[in-house]
Amino acid sequence: MQIELAQIPLVDGGLPVNLARVLDVIAQRRDGTDLIAFPEATLTGFPTRDNVRDLAEPLDGPSLAAVRNAAREARVAVAVGLAERDAGRFYNTTVLIDERGDIALRYRKTHLWASDVGVFDAGDRFAVCEFKGMTVGILICYDIEFPETARAVASLGADLLIVTNGNMDPFGPVHRRAIVARAMENQMFAALVNRIGSGDEGLTFPGESALVSPFGDVVCEAPAKESVLLANLDAKLLAGSREHYSYLHDARIGLNLSADSDARGGRALMIPSR
Repeated sequence: MQIELAQIPLVDGGLPVNLARVLDVIAQRRDGTDLIAFPEATLTGFPTRDNVRDLAEPLDGPSLAAVRNAAREARVAVAVGLAERDAGRFYNTTVLIDERGDIALRYRKTHLWASDVGVFDAGDRFAVCEFKGMTVGILICYDIEFPETARAVASLGADLLIVTNGNMDPFGPVHRRAIVARAMENQMFAALVNRIGSGDEGLTFPGESALVSPFGDVVCEAPAKESVLLANLDAKLLAGSREHYSYLHDARIGLNLSADSDARGGRALMIPSR
């Protein structure tokens, strides 16, 4: 599978600017690319308590519809984030749109960073879908700092974990270390795609996007500037990493999550209500 990690700058609250950037990257996708992944909250940037009601859109809203149309026309899958509105509640959401323009997977951030609290509700499930012969799951930014999140996705059979990121200095290296560990300890590919440039309140986003192999090796990484990183996933690395042992099989401490499934064949693990 060939993927692109779009390490691009975003404007917090700048939906038209961000949407234009996303559509431009899709239009310029390289030959052979199956999937383009974008950073956390791609379309809306980070909303605040004051403007989230104005920025958030439902999944059938106009901005995501434009991305779905572009994905369909380019025949490429897209992982893109937004502030999602659903029945008067708001979520930090990333969706995987397949090459037909259909939403194959929706993930709502389950672990809220300090600036998310009071803006978003937390998601309650980890889920996967099938894409191009691989099982794919999604996490968002702060989620990756908790080993149990990636283990939950892996326990659903994930071969590829996509992490849409909005991690700022001085915390950037935390996620680069974490993504290596999450890939190795779950024997799956992990793709981290972060923002670059500046944001509101003087924040600086360092990028550091990368693809990590199931052995924990960095396959490729983006330079510290706006860029679209081209990466290839060699399925033989998955088989090789799982040939002699399986951490999922050998682990003696399990996850206490309930299972769910949908009509499309997707699988999910539910976080119990407190």
